[in-house]
Amino acid sequence: MPMPIGPEGSESTLPQRRLSELAEQAVRCTAACCGAGTTVTDGGDELPTAVTHPDLAGLVSVQLRSGEGPIPAAQERGAPVDAGDLLRDERWPEYRALALASGVRASVTLPFRRSGLTLTLSLFSFRPRSLDDVSCGPAQALGALATTGLVRDRHYRAALTELDHLGEALRTRPVVDQARGIIMHVLSCDADQAFALLRRISQTTNRKLSEVSAALVDSRGRGLERELTSLAREARTG
Repeated sequence: MPMPIGPEGSESTLPQRRLSELAEQAVRCTAACCGAGTTVTDGGDELPTAVTHPDLAGLVSVQLRSGEGPIPAAQERGAPVDAGDLLRDERWPEYRALALASGVRASVTLPFRRSGLTLTLSLFSFRPRSLDDVSCGPAQALGALATTGLVRDRHYRAALTELDHLGEALRTRPVVDQARGIIMHVLSCDADQAFALLRRISQTTNRKLSEVSAALVDSRGRGLERELTSLAREARTG
């Protein structure tokens, strides 16, 4: 059973599942592979990571922490990084020592880049030189497919967020229109000027436009004539 070793909040549930499935499938279709680990980054904070066995979590974590190992190297180069025999490979001492202590003699890390997202798939083996052909095998196709899926998921979530914002805008439009009408009446200005003033109040008070509008509507603008006039004057001179 793949083990998640990254964040598990609701936003990461779907990416985490895709990474876990990828790691599990890659092990099943790769001869001599004793386990796998996956990571994904988007150029910012580290996103979910998964391994097929708890003993492999340290092999992934030590690389992410130190910035040294096949995973960082593959992310930087954009090409597979092979450690055919860790007993003789003196690169990345910390990773090498931990791998040998776990019985791992060989590993290969495959990177996949799509739309600003980088996924890595690392395969491990107890036997040296047993993963030399992995970059041309099924694991490569599985990684590419998983990366495409993650990008599609991200675009879908972005679309949902945009729809939520649109829905909020549609729900709050009536109260914004009412507030704009009050400002037009108080200041004898046009609709565009009234809306610009509403936005200025929202920005300077760090409150949502809908909240500012609702407060103005509730008060019917009473007692706010002087403040609105002052803000309008500042907006014209600013």
